Amino acid sequence: MYSLHEPALFTRLRDAQRILVAGAGGGFDVYAGLPLAFALRAAGKDVHLANLSFADLGGLDLDVWVDRDIAAIRPDTTARGDYFPERTLARWLELQGLPSTVYALDRTGVQPLRAAYRALIEHLGGVDAIVLVDGGTDILMRGDEHGLGTPEEDMASLAAVNGLHDVPHRLVACIGFGVDAYHGVNHALVLENLAALERDGAGLGAFSVHRDSREGALYLDAVAHAQASTPEFPSIVNGSIAAAVGGGFGDVRFTERTKGGELFINPLMSLYFCVEAVGLARRNLYLDRLEQTYLTRQISSAIERFRDELPRQRQPRAFPH
Repeated sequence: MYSLHEPALFTRLRDAQRILVAGAGGGFDVYAGLPLAFALRAAGKDVHLANLSFADLGGLDLDVWVDRDIAAIRPDTTARGDYFPERTLARWLELQGLPSTVYALDRTGVQPLRAAYRALIEHLGGVDAIVLVDGGTDILMRGDEHGLGTPEEDMASLAAVNGLHDVPHRLVACIGFGVDAYHGVNHALVLENLAALERDGAGLGAFSVHRDSREGALYLDAVAHAQASTPEFPSIVNGSIAAAVGGGFGDVRFTERTKGGELFINPLMSLYFCVEAVGLARRNLYLDRLEQTYLTRQISSAIERFRDELPRQRQPRAFPH
């Protein structure tokens, strides 16, 4: 039984002791999970951070590899290139006096990604829960929508974690409602999907990140640090979420990367929408086609074939108010 006194996600995790918070879609997605990680750590949980990585992991020293496709990134880890969100986060965590290892999962198909998760879980001594975090909401797309956003990495993560049957709690949290409009996601359909998950019993409700909470203040500082540390690659997603958490509205400018377009920063972007991973996977119309993939391009091809076979797509809908 849930209560308004406590968000359902935290009720589900009340008895979990070791929790992995993992960015599902690559890039800076792990940052979108920081408020959850801070709240869980404050509740006495042993929390670890991981992220599907877009960085060039091929040049990493051998001693950082936990196993194939999974590396332990620390503040002093050396790598090729300047784009390395996991190391940027590790350095910020060290500045805060917090545990500063961030695990980087290589960008692969479902089978090797699931094997990497298993290796990481063993390395951590087991986990009671995995919380997949999406910056944006395109992980909630089931496949027949007019626009899917950028599904490859999100679906690889969802399929990989869905198959980890030994982990008692597998949850998904999305924050940044609206940011995927740039990639063709219709958010009226996102709400329709959330309603269907609620009917299925897989919905875990929503709650917001407040700027004056400890979690919100730390998140804003982490995003500002990342923007200052990687000025050529600032996260538009987390920049949008941070602007919303800070009370911004409308066409708020926080990076030159968004020039030429018009943003709609708004309070909905500071909300977490939470669901059960297994229920979300069950509603996806093509996830089973990804099961035997080993490369990201195989995922792209499988999704494209599924889309070609669809008799019709759910068309975008306008908000009625």
